[in-house]
Amino acid sequence: QVQLVESGGGLVQAGGSLRLSCTASGRTFSTYTMSWFRQAPGKDRGFVAGISWSGNTYYAGSVKGRFSISRDNAKNTVNLQMNSLKPEDTAVYYCAASRSPSTFSTAPGGYRYWGQGTQVTVSS
Repeated sequence: QVQLVESGGGLVQAGGSLRLSCTASGRTFSTYTMSWFRQAPGKDRGFVAGISWSGNTYYAGSVKGRFSISRDNAKNTVNLQMNSLKPEDTAVYYCAASRSPSTFSTAPGGYRYWGQGTQVTVSS
């Protein structure tokens, strides 16, 4: 059974940092794009950052320069380092694996496997 499990969420003050981790089990995702999405109350789930199998990275404009995504294929993990956090970053953050190898999408429909989500709350 394929599982993606996120960890590292929590409460932080504006300007602080958090590091999210996502560990996959049940299969290897070394050839798949891995991405982070987030969803705030009353809003659609939106793309945050993604990393291809080869290490190419992609970021939403709102987090570029503040967030950094990385992966360790040997450990089947993907991380999201979040710095200079703002109250508007408050959301549930989800890890996701693409539907097909070597493809990239910023749309949630492009991803087949999802974690359960981890809450990030940034206080002002």
